[in-house]
Amino acid sequence: MDVLMPQMGETVAEGTLTAWHKKVGDTVSASDILFEIGTDKVEMEVPAQIDGVLKEILVQAGDTVDVGTKLAVIEGSGEETNDAPAPAAPQPETPKAATPAPAQSPVAPLVDRPKRDRSMKLSPEVRKLLTENNLSHTDIVGTGRDGRIKRGDVLAYIKGPASVPSTPAPAEAPGAISGEGITVVPFSYRRKMTAEHMVRSKATSPHVLQAVEVDFSAVNKARQTIGPEWKRREGYSLTYLPFIAKAVCSAIKDFPRINGHIEKDHLVVFDRVNLAMAIDLNFEGLVAPVIRDADLKAVTEIARATHELARRARADELTPDEFANATYTISNNGSFGTLITAPIINQPQVAILSTDGITKRPIVIEHDGEDVIAIRPVGILAQSFDHRAIDGSYSGAFMRRVKEILEGKNWVESIS
Repeated sequence: MDVLMPQMGETVAEGTLTAWHKKVGDTVSASDILFEIGTDKVEMEVPAQIDGVLKEILVQAGDTVDVGTKLAVIEGSGEETNDAPAPAAPQPETPKAATPAPAQSPVAPLVDRPKRDRSMKLSPEVRKLLTENNLSHTDIVGTGRDGRIKRGDVLAYIKGPASVPSTPAPAEAPGAISGEGITVVPFSYRRKMTAEHMVRSKATSPHVLQAVEVDFSAVNKARQTIGPEWKRREGYSLTYLPFIAKAVCSAIKDFPRINGHIEKDHLVVFDRVNLAMAIDLNFEGLVAPVIRDADLKAVTEIARATHELARRARADELTPDEFANATYTISNNGSFGTLITAPIINQPQVAILSTDGITKRPIVIEHDGEDVIAIRPVGILAQSFDHRAIDGSYSGAFMRRVKEILEGKNWVESIS
């Protein structure tokens, strides 16, 4: 059976083979992790589709190839080594099932890639086995990468202690390299790709930063009005972020060039606002999945979409298609209490907004014709823009419009 580079999403044309988990001559079983692949957005582990022996590896780790490229050859059990397919082979081994990788291996067959905590990264098949046998992940020693529990680990545990595989040698698990007074932490594939993108973005776009200070009293009133009921019903807090996102989408209608891509020597401006939301992966990297047609959504819809994307991103459940076609990006650092952040543009977009900490501050306001000092929730919004696409006056006018919407809109009425 030919092993092909799978289609990881409709918009993904290529992928990087980041690691082989088997070597030529190894016996493989269906669902054993065969290799890992990655794009600049996601990393996935790909299982073998049949039982057999890995006869040939054609693409080495680190190579980037097109979807459908032949990566390796597995000789199935009872399969002849010539080119003719075995007539009595089961369906997964027939040529139709083996050749068009997009039909059999988009996202469903791919196994979740674990992080350091093996309890958080279990494949659906492993979860099913644990549930069916009334087992906990804490009962089982995983032999996969980073201690991941594999299907075989669960089956071995069920068969009995004699079959339980031994704990892998520590040298097999990647991690920090310690020495006297230093710790060297190897970059993960995602971190390497992020680094390359950030360097390329800074080298490509002349970044300019502009910031405005916003009084969030109107937004805060809406949060206080519906926040308690929202948290009771939805199970999480209604933050400032969806209000900011809605204001950005509204302001883009007045300043559409913010919502564009640079392609060669021209600016492509989009009617749709596909809003990318930067999400922190528990300090192990950032991703920016997309809320499509965010300008058509209400604040509450944006809040739900943002929460769901964050949940799925941290569970490695997002597909490459969910990162495609973004037209503008928001990076949210507010939960860390930052004052102002200069974000790096998400290429090929022309601007990115950072939302920082919102805290109570004394500010001067006008009341009955008099200047008075009031305590208000205040935060800074900072936008980095590409000076090739727009000038400071255009960006500044856009930021002023975002501020006007956040401060002047009746948010209670708009979300009631």
